[in-house]
Amino acid sequence: MKKKLAFLTVLMFGLSLGLMACVTTSVKPTTENLKNPVITLESMEVPQYDGYWYYSKGTKTVKGDPDDRGAFMPMSFLFNVHNPNPYPILLEGIQFTVSFDEDFDVVTFNNQDSYWIPAGKTSHVRTTTLITVRSALLSLLVTGGFTLKEKGWTSWDTLERWWKGVPDLTVPVKVKEGAFNFIAGDIERVVVFEGLVK
Repeated sequence: MKKKLAFLTVLMFGLSLGLMACVTTSVKPTTENLKNPVITLESMEVPQYDGYWYYSKGTKTVKGDPDDRGAFMPMSFLFNVHNPNPYPILLEGIQFTVSFDEDFDVVTFNNQDSYWIPAGKTSHVRTTTLITVRSALLSLLVTGGFTLKEKGWTSWDTLERWWKGVPDLTVPVKVKEGAFNFIAGDIERVVVFEGLVK
């Protein structure tokens, strides 16, 4: 019995030394050894679709107040974030712009949520944003008017095509001007990203 107890004590002591050696020899983040995380856009979906519609202030409503209102379109983006480093990193903040037909910016997304990405692993990060026919119309008229004219498109035909084509991915959707903010130890790094929904 005493031999077993002595053996277990020696074994526990040896394991403790081994674990302490692992902890003391672990790699610490430095500007020289920090590798940029690899970001890919895995998918985009419209999680709820209520069709295409718009009514103006002059429309008589069954319920509610008349105003300039249009259909909602939520968009959910799933990113893969791979950490090639031998230590965990913190993703703290994502910003990007969504464009349709590659030329028309419709919304800028900004999120300050935090996600730990384990060492050598890939994590899935989902973000969801929302546009309305009204907000897209204002964007088209203010910033996209000249591009619409060059293409020979009307704003209303374009909006209808987007609302019917984005959910089934027949309209090109692009994530651009992406900035993913990472922290490792005392080091902060922004990784830029751009991707086309396929």
